[in-house]
Amino acid sequence: MKTVLAIETSCDETAAAVVRSRTVLSNVVASQIDIHRRYGGVVPEVASRAHVENLGAVTETALENAGLGWSEIDGIASTCAPGLVGALMVGVTAGKTLAMLHSKPFLGIHHLEGHIYASYLSQPELHPPYLCLLVSGGHTSLIHVQDCGQYEMLGKTRDDAAGEAFDKVARLLDLGYPGGPVIDKLAAQGNPTAFKLPEGNISLPGGGIHPYDSSFSGLKTAVLRLVQSLQAEGVDPLPVTDLCASFQKTVAKGLTKRAIRCALDHGLTKIAIGGGVAANSGLRQHLAAAAEENNLQVLFPPLKYCTDNAAMIGCAAADHLERGHQSDFALGTRSRMDLADVMTLYGR
Repeated sequence: MKTVLAIETSCDETAAAVVRSRTVLSNVVASQIDIHRRYGGVVPEVASRAHVENLGAVTETALENAGLGWSEIDGIASTCAPGLVGALMVGVTAGKTLAMLHSKPFLGIHHLEGHIYASYLSQPELHPPYLCLLVSGGHTSLIHVQDCGQYEMLGKTRDDAAGEAFDKVARLLDLGYPGGPVIDKLAAQGNPTAFKLPEGNISLPGGGIHPYDSSFSGLKTAVLRLVQSLQAEGVDPLPVTDLCASFQKTVAKGLTKRAIRCALDHGLTKIAIGGGVAANSGLRQHLAAAAEENNLQVLFPPLKYCTDNAAMIGCAAADHLERGHQSDFALGTRSRMDLADVMTLYGR
């Protein structure tokens, strides 16, 4: 079993962890939410500077908490794509430097593969093949997980990601940033059938609806038009809890419908969820109920592994390292990268 020190700096969380195979020995996250809240979203330059300030202490703490010395670390990993390039460069530079300094192999990790591996941290017995529903601030995807580094994208969002839609609707309702947690909390107090909102179906050129792809920009616009209509009618205060509940139900229902159909169509009996939106209670309830009705197994990672963290990066890196994969020190960072191209990070 390989032991990896992993670094995650793809967006606004500065994180480091030590992972041995699928066991987390330490996991440290320095959140930047309070920094970016004043701007209503992540500011890339600000995020990069915060990573530079925080990464040294976070990495040192992760190693200390694991109770290990450098001789017991088999490899160093950093998220290298996709993400904010400046933020990624901080983590990759630090990872390469540590790997060179301590004569360890270096591994660049695809951020989405990390989210896939988050499920292994609480479900070590999980093995491919299975379907992963990855829902985060930047991605909404249905992925056929075939093996380590082998993935087929079956469905995706055509515009906004689910997490991005939560943030934009929260901003529209003056609920602050990030939007997911506050909408989830208020939705529990509202009526999910108060307002009918569009799921965001994707029409096919020859007719019909794409079974797996999603769209959230139309839903976001529908909420905007609804709010404007209520304001024009003199509704004050706005029924914020009902708006949140109706919006959340629409997102959860649409994602659930697509995930269940995709799993059944491809003969996959397990669905693993990853990404920040996997923490949403509405999605968890809808998907768990639908999976039970269709004799499918659905797996949710613990809340601490839903949002960005280095433990999931370390878990992916440990598996790659066990298989003899490592990255060249010339590896760069990329703001975008298809999940199907993961193995190019290891010269394959």
